[in-house]
Amino acid sequence: MSTRRIILRPADGVRAVGRATLATIRLVGAVAIFAARAVVAPGYAPRPLLEQLLRIGWLSLPVVGLTALFTGAALALQIDAGGQRFQAEDVVPAIVAIGMLRELGPVLGGLMVAARVASSIAAEIGSMRVTEQIDALVTLSTDPVGWLVTPRLWAAVLALPLLVGVGDVIGIMGGWLVGTTTLGFTSQAYLSNSWSYLETWDVVSGLIKGAVFGAIIALAGCWFGMRASRGAVGVGRATTNSVVAASVGILASNFILTSLFFT
Repeated sequence: MSTRRIILRPADGVRAVGRATLATIRLVGAVAIFAARAVVAPGYAPRPLLEQLLRIGWLSLPVVGLTALFTGAALALQIDAGGQRFQAEDVVPAIVAIGMLRELGPVLGGLMVAARVASSIAAEIGSMRVTEQIDALVTLSTDPVGWLVTPRLWAAVLALPLLVGVGDVIGIMGGWLVGTTTLGFTSQAYLSNSWSYLETWDVVSGLIKGAVFGAIIALAGCWFGMRASRGAVGVGRATTNSVVAASVGILASNFILTSLFFT
């Protein structure tokens, strides 16, 4: 009985790294081209855009609102617990407001919408792919990117800042509720302390992040949906991959935006 020896050479590792790097570059380029096509693609009507605004924006409001409410309330409790160690309980309202506007509101809102919307988009478009409805659009001389992707992309870019803004207000109100009922603040003192430390950029930066996150969510759902295959298994895999990609993209882009522009 013979045994085979596997010899690993340094060149093999270099080749593996090179292949992975080239594959990553090709993927980034393909996604960038896909996004550019979606931005400039002709042929979409206002009605699909309005429908997607309703589905992405209005129908996501309850989950975003509840998430923001409980996040603001928990944040107030945690900041008060930490502030007591330094006799700095008075900063609770300001930190809750700044934290919700600049970071927690956009990120948590984006993640909740990603879980709901990216999966829905990927499942819908993936089902159309495996049932050859997208091929039928091509046969009818209709650009599937302009008909399916563009309305969802622009709807997400427009809806997410609105959702983030509403979530910010609800999150601050969650902190106010805890502050006035548990932490001993008066309503006037809490609200005055919140607004006195805020700047315009605190609000604008969160809304910009919301627009970027909306684009990531829509592109992730459409990208994996357009490439779904193998029936129900392929649609399920596309749905899972879209949520994972959108969530990781939101967290990564949040770090990049914060480190480059919002510090």
